[in-house]
Amino acid sequence: MSRVRLPLAALSLASVSALVLAGCSQNSDSSSSGSDTSASAAAATGKKPAPFSKGTVKVALVRQSGAGDYFEQWGNGAKAQAKALGIDLTTYDAQADNAKEATDLSSAINSGAQAIIIDHGFPDTLKSEIDQAVKKGIKVVVYDLDVDNKSVVHTEQDDASMAQAVLDVMAKSVGKNAKVGYVNVAGYAALDARDKVWQKEVAAEGWKQQFKVGKVTDSTATDNVPLVSAALTQHSDIAGVFAPYDELAKGTVLAVQNKNLQDKVKVFGADVSNADIQNMTAKDSPWVATAGTDPSAVGAAVVRTAALELAGQLNKTSVEFPAVAITQDFLRKNKIENMDELRTALPELNLSKVSTADWIANVAH
Repeated sequence: MSRVRLPLAALSLASVSALVLAGCSQNSDSSSSGSDTSASAAAATGKKPAPFSKGTVKVALVRQSGAGDYFEQWGNGAKAQAKALGIDLTTYDAQADNAKEATDLSSAINSGAQAIIIDHGFPDTLKSEIDQAVKKGIKVVVYDLDVDNKSVVHTEQDDASMAQAVLDVMAKSVGKNAKVGYVNVAGYAALDARDKVWQKEVAAEGWKQQFKVGKVTDSTATDNVPLVSAALTQHSDIAGVFAPYDELAKGTVLAVQNKNLQDKVKVFGADVSNADIQNMTAKDSPWVATAGTDPSAVGAAVVRTAALELAGQLNKTSVEFPAVAITQDFLRKNKIENMDELRTALPELNLSKVSTADWIANVAH
């Protein structure tokens, strides 16, 4: 979601974000191991501070990753940046199991990690372990996760800017007082933030919301097809649907196509990935706009944020990554087929100046 702030967005997002959630079991990605990404690192010029000046630094990444390639790209960016920094990165992924994520976090605390990055999750599930980590002197950086411990560094997509960017496009496309549909799920921080912008825009544009459906599962796109299809059966006269997480948007696209409404109903999503680009540019796709960040760049920036925190150089408690609007017309006009081409066409996606220093070998994507 990327996105989205999901255990999503969560998801991307961005997705969402960066969201629910499928992953893999614990694995270790040491500084000597490679990751299958197209990233390269710009050489560092400054002297490394402690603890990086003393050798390999142990960091744990505790995740609730989601369906789709957004989370894979996020993880690849994190791994590539960790390698460039000389970080021994151990990754845990709870696969949508909240209890397992809490257990994973406990394992990370006892692993000797000097810092822990938490990528999505539910605050209530993780609060006690996060507090324990802080008490033990472990630096904690969270991504798309709302926790109230003042020692924790928060990183996130700017979900309000993401929703606003795509809804500005939607407003121009469907006009005022239009009948619209909504596909979203409450209870996920990223999606709740995007929902606030949606509610504001509905009122400002005089839109008539005909339905709200949606759920997040380990097969979000597939599981939302019947929900949206049923809603479209009753409300086939809507002009557009807002689905602010790319897996929700994918399911909405399939439902619109199944109902043969792609010439009448436009889909507006959130988050962006290779699969999203292919979906938007496909023939007769109703997905006309999204907004997002580059998941690989975000993953790398979160690791850099943790590195600065470990070195005592961050001097802030939160870091936000701004989103960029991306339209179907832009993708088709520029013949963009993947994230590499999108990064070239939209340099605003580059986060190389976020959370960096002269001693950091900055990963470029």
